[in-house]
Amino acid sequence: MSEHDDLPYTSPPRKLIRFFLKSRDQWKAKCQDAKAGVKRLENRVRFLESSKENWKDRASALAAENAQLKAQLQDLHDRQQAKKKSP
Repeated sequence: MSEHDDLPYTSPPRKLIRFFLKSRDQWKAKCQDAKAGVKRLENRVRFLESSKENWKDRASALAAENAQLKAQLQDLHDRQQAKKKSP
């Protein structure tokens, strides 16, 4: 009786070792690829959120400037109307 008769595997250990090592390496590579993908997506989300904040700030600043320019235009228009009414 050999030392390998009590193992649940019927294949020779040299083949099993090669198979298990290859399987482990493939699993590790798959896991590392998934982790890298998750990190890439998290970085993308962080970039897009900061970009969105920047655009919101810019839009609100332009809206305030627009309101200020409209008020100035209305003021000039009112002055012009007042000049036309009083000769």
